[in-house]
Amino acid sequence: MAEHQAQAMRRSRPSRSPKSAGTLADEPADPLHDPSCYINRELSWLDFNSRVLAEATDPRVPVLERMRFLAITANNLDEFYMIRVASLKRQQQEHFEATHPDRMTATEQLQAIAERSRQVVDAQLACLVGELVPALQEQGVRLLLGDGRLSREEQRICDDFFERQIYPQLTPLAIDPAHPFPYLSNLSLSIAVILGEPGERAPRMARLKVPSSLPRFFQVGAKGPFIPIERVISERLKRLFPGMRIVDHGVFRVTRDADFDVDEDEPDLLSAIEEELRGRRFGAVVRVETVGHLPAELNNMLETELGVGADEFQAVDGPLDLTGLFGVVEALDRPDLGYPVFGGTTPPRLISVQDQEPDFFAVIRRGDILVQHPYDSFAATTERFIEQATRDPRVLAIKQTLYRTSGDTPLIGALTRAAEDGKQVVVLVELKARFDEQNNIRWARQLEQVGAHVAYGVPGLKTHAKLVLVVRQEENGVRYYAHIGTGNYNAATARTYTDFGLFTTRSEVTQEVADLFNYLTGYSRKRDYLSLWVAPINTIEKLEELLDRELGHLRAGRPAGVLIKVNGITDGRAIRAVYNAAREGLRFRLLVRGICSLRPGVPGLSESVQVRSVIGRFLEHGRVFTFANGGSPEAYLGSADLMGRNLYRRVECVVPVRDPQARKEVLEVMEMTWQDRRQSWELNRDGSWSRIDPQCSELGIQELLIARAKARPMGWESRRQKREV
Repeated sequence: MAEHQAQAMRRSRPSRSPKSAGTLADEPADPLHDPSCYINRELSWLDFNSRVLAEATDPRVPVLERMRFLAITANNLDEFYMIRVASLKRQQQEHFEATHPDRMTATEQLQAIAERSRQVVDAQLACLVGELVPALQEQGVRLLLGDGRLSREEQRICDDFFERQIYPQLTPLAIDPAHPFPYLSNLSLSIAVILGEPGERAPRMARLKVPSSLPRFFQVGAKGPFIPIERVISERLKRLFPGMRIVDHGVFRVTRDADFDVDEDEPDLLSAIEEELRGRRFGAVVRVETVGHLPAELNNMLETELGVGADEFQAVDGPLDLTGLFGVVEALDRPDLGYPVFGGTTPPRLISVQDQEPDFFAVIRRGDILVQHPYDSFAATTERFIEQATRDPRVLAIKQTLYRTSGDTPLIGALTRAAEDGKQVVVLVELKARFDEQNNIRWARQLEQVGAHVAYGVPGLKTHAKLVLVVRQEENGVRYYAHIGTGNYNAATARTYTDFGLFTTRSEVTQEVADLFNYLTGYSRKRDYLSLWVAPINTIEKLEELLDRELGHLRAGRPAGVLIKVNGITDGRAIRAVYNAAREGLRFRLLVRGICSLRPGVPGLSESVQVRSVIGRFLEHGRVFTFANGGSPEAYLGSADLMGRNLYRRVECVVPVRDPQARKEVLEVMEMTWQDRRQSWELNRDGSWSRIDPQCSELGIQELLIARAKARPMGWESRRQKREV
């Protein structure tokens, strides 16, 4: 195991190493290794973001939800530049060889990304200006993006807001030999100003940072228009530079490398990561967005002071930072312009005839419980199970992994109370969950203060598995209860991500979950997991074994076929396993929400492979693997995608769904999802994506599952909430 862990650590940072899982550099020539049979992962991700953007342009989607989708694509693009583009720029600087199956170099990828992202940004602005602004206008909502006229009263409101809220927060910073160029924080909005002074010929320059505490789009009055906050400031620059002549100004925004690297041999890993987070804002500049083309003086100054070239500049013909549209959506109290409210319902097995909380442990002993969020309420299922365990006097220990959790989660409070009550509480906190590091550090410290055992997993591996194990004293001895999921223990995302969870007390599963926790908290050499797929120990091997079994059924004339749902498939070994089986005619149906490096429809290689992507109101997040198995279908669910990071650089867990009713539900939902025509896209052989049916008026898979959930009897918690209202 020590050697395995060392190998995992060497694979843990592919962006900084010339080798990674799926590397083809040293493999012999073979059709399976033809770069043209693979799609570049970064370009595939940009295609995914374009599919999300298509929801913003879809007139069948409520207008405020269209605006939300537009903001999501802007946020996605920011993160893409902070992590993926930053990684490619490091590879380019260090002359790393191409390591992905498509064999594109870092320079080739950056060139293609620049062109494709330019198209995405243009499409975002065309959608906003050409479609959403007019659509909102029809509903009485005004969004002024240019220099549209404001009434005298609206100008007065802007003046008042500027004096009371904006001016006190602004700090004009001169840029000259006596005033060094100021630090520009990541994703901050800035206004650069060219100033003139009577009698001086050389212009002066200054920079204003737009405070992040201000709304990105300011609503002028209770029912007035929304305008970009930089307009309010720019129109009042004389107030900030009295006696000076405003020659020109420009608006820009800097994006920095937000990744970080931590030596996991540090004696205090938590403190080391805190230090890295403080340094994240000083990362190298990877993008400079500008409103139009800046005046030459400003452009030259930014190039010199930021150490960037023309390739890093991106001129935008409209407002920057469209993530601010989230604020517009939240500011408008217009439920009529959004999706109907839906908060999930209680699964039938957990509905009590009396108005009281069901006994989770008794229900699970009668058979496994399958839940699918957000259709099944996270609060009434997963949260309630954990909270009940923390209160139950028979519960001896609770063990849980935490990768991402919401800021208002009741789970931390429940675990805190359990530890204070003397129960053994063990929490695996993933400190390196990107962009959630600070939250996780806070939870780790809180839990440590009450005596919980907090661990950070195996060195070199992120802990991405979604696991809860409850140890309970019962009449016949100690019994394990487990929850294995596909999604994070996060109440916020559980309302917007589709995920499966399985509650079970099957000993063949729960014993291996207990073994996995021992692997995470201590030292374990166990490799013979029989029920679970555990990455990086056996997941890819388990998949290959099951594909070989399906081929055996196919050769014998028995029912054979594979239907898989993942967020991404990029790993070379996993793709080659699919290609090898597909070459013999095994049918693959792949539901891939995001990145797909596999190319379907290649003659003699992937003609029996279809790839679809479902995009809609909820983010499809569940990972499910199903196999026809000669007429006795099997289903597996868990946390692992078919990407190198999931198979080799993270601890993942996938569980077989053995309960007949639970398995039937999984298979039914998977088939319904594949048959969807309203929300689905298909990947073509040339790498492009096409909607299955752009004009479909039927309900999509997500609306069908909402309708099915609403048709259930009302659960005990829903009845209680209704009485309270």
